[in-house]
Amino acid sequence: MSEWPHDPDGDEGSEGRRKYGQAIIAKKIDETEDFPLSRDEFVDEHGDEPIRIDYETVVSLETALDGVEKSEFEDFPEFHKAVGQNMREKGLWFYELA
Repeated sequence: MSEWPHDPDGDEGSEGRRKYGQAIIAKKIDETEDFPLSRDEFVDEHGDEPIRIDYETVVSLETALDGVEKSEFEDFPEFHKAVGQNMREKGLWFYELA
């Protein structure tokens, strides 16, 4: 396992493996204060933090966002959609949309 700034399964991470993927990323955002959100500033601040993808896979936030082309987001839904699409394209999504 890589060295992380905190336990991927602790309270700062995936809450004991109860939360995965985008839920972990969403916890790092305050919808009322963080928008418009700069992708690069967000990665600078949180890039080395662990994101649990599934029960056996942990990647850095930087890895999860690597490939998101847009650099600034006006609101949370716009950001959430771009990150989700990027994670699906990178194979970091453990279920498929119908």
